[in-house]
Amino acid sequence: MKIFRKKDGFQGQKAIVIPKSVYTAKCTKDPMISNLFITNIGYYPNAHYHFRSRPRGTDQHILIFCHEGKGYVTIESTEYTINPGEFIIIPMKASHTYTADKSHPWTIYWVHFKGNAAQEIVNRFQKNSAGKMFLQSPGKCIDLFNDIYSQLERGYGKDTLAYVNMSFWHFIAAMLFNEAVDVKETKDKGAIEKAIDFLSKNVDKPVTLEEIAAQASLSPAHFSATFKKRTGFSPIEYFTQLKIQKACQYLLFTELRIKEIAQELGIEDPYYFSRLFTKVIGSSPNQYRANRRNDKPIGG
Repeated sequence: MKIFRKKDGFQGQKAIVIPKSVYTAKCTKDPMISNLFITNIGYYPNAHYHFRSRPRGTDQHILIFCHEGKGYVTIESTEYTINPGEFIIIPMKASHTYTADKSHPWTIYWVHFKGNAAQEIVNRFQKNSAGKMFLQSPGKCIDLFNDIYSQLERGYGKDTLAYVNMSFWHFIAAMLFNEAVDVKETKDKGAIEKAIDFLSKNVDKPVTLEEIAAQASLSPAHFSATFKKRTGFSPIEYFTQLKIQKACQYLLFTELRIKEIAQELGIEDPYYFSRLFTKVIGSSPNQYRANRRNDKPIGG
């Protein structure tokens, strides 16, 4: 990795370091935010000669999002090139070094964070990524970041800390799940989203695995494996969930009979539909309708 020493400051930079005494007293002891809270946050534009080396790591996790330019991050013995739109999380206590590219120095948004759930977030990131991840549409995350930062500029009042750290959950979720895709799997991710759109628009029809995979331009075997990795369900299970979701709406908001609802969902056998509904929801379609209209709990 090429190392370029940091000069003092970057024009337009901003950073907030929350005093340890503050987050220890106000965050670690607050059950509402103790699972995840920010310790440092900042923005470095066009960060020429930016460089950090921590052979012993730090006691916080570090998220770095590269908006423009390029930089290099080494965690333990693995080096990553971080390009525009990509982000990386450096685990606490991990030896690391990072630096801006000499010719095209990065512009970065960064956050240090801790909390009881922080390690699980890092674990999920590592599981779902090849060391770094890519944001297709970073605007939402940047807006959340700026809101968090502007609130922290107002001080460390109890309500402010609660607001920014609860907002940080939203920020992390947007980074990891809603907009983030593995750099090496962008094509497959797009194919899965296309398949889900197809399923959503055809919930009233019977659809085979081969038809779904064809929408994604993948073989059924590869598509099934990729789909389950991304969603936690097989394609057919996912499609079933969509059908049952629609069935619940018919039961709640219409007077359609069970046979008619089955037909609306492309299921010819109403008895099969009832068994399927009961398996997923925990009660029969008629029980579901009656319980909801009587405001009683649903389920087995």
